[in-house]
Amino acid sequence: MATSRLQLEGDDSVHLHITHANLKSFSADVRFSPQMSVEAVKEKLWKKCGTSVNSMALELYDDSGSKVAVLSDNSRPLGFFSPFDGFRLHIIDLDPSSVTTGGWLEDTSLVEKYNISEEDYAKRTDSFRKFKEKRVSQIPAAAEAKTKENYMEDLCANIKVGDRCQVEPGEKRGMVKYVGRAESLGPGYWVGIQYDEPLGKHDGMVKGTRFFECPPLQGGMVRPDKVKVGDYPERDPFEEDEI
Repeated sequence: MATSRLQLEGDDSVHLHITHANLKSFSADVRFSPQMSVEAVKEKLWKKCGTSVNSMALELYDDSGSKVAVLSDNSRPLGFFSPFDGFRLHIIDLDPSSVTTGGWLEDTSLVEKYNISEEDYAKRTDSFRKFKEKRVSQIPAAAEAKTKENYMEDLCANIKVGDRCQVEPGEKRGMVKYVGRAESLGPGYWVGIQYDEPLGKHDGMVKGTRFFECPPLQGGMVRPDKVKVGDYPERDPFEEDEI
């Protein structure tokens, strides 16, 4: 008891662990002045847990879990009950209609979900659907081109399997090994390339589909607008060496 009096006279704060009878996942560590009244302690706690001052009962437990006191007199200073660092202050909500009862603050499955009908959603002007429709209407040509099955087919007219080619960016040279659609990559036309060097990503198989055969890491699938066909022989690795 002498230690408790020293705490009160010196106004040294005490560090208490806070728990709540209704909120199983709630816990906090709070410092209090021993000179604070029990009512002031409750005022500080209701802001953290939602239990009103008038409905709050407090119990003090020591670090071994034994109940030390019931803080029933709101006018008493906290130090009167001899709290020490590490003690637990337990909150009991006496209001049966409190927001802390029934698990509403912890179990989200108890919260009624808001549902909107298709008709009401269609009437909204601030929905993501309306935003998407507006974006598509602003760039109709681009949206249509991306969904056409013959996208870039015209660019393939002069690209044939066996043609030598150069692929941009990077001026990578190689041979055309495939021209046509590739459903797994997206709508429209694609060109399969066997690079002269291991500058590719695969051996002609992409996402489980075999488009052509080539050595590992020398295959690539690109859009026709990236391919130039013509006189593009294999580069001599020594052609740029100094003489």
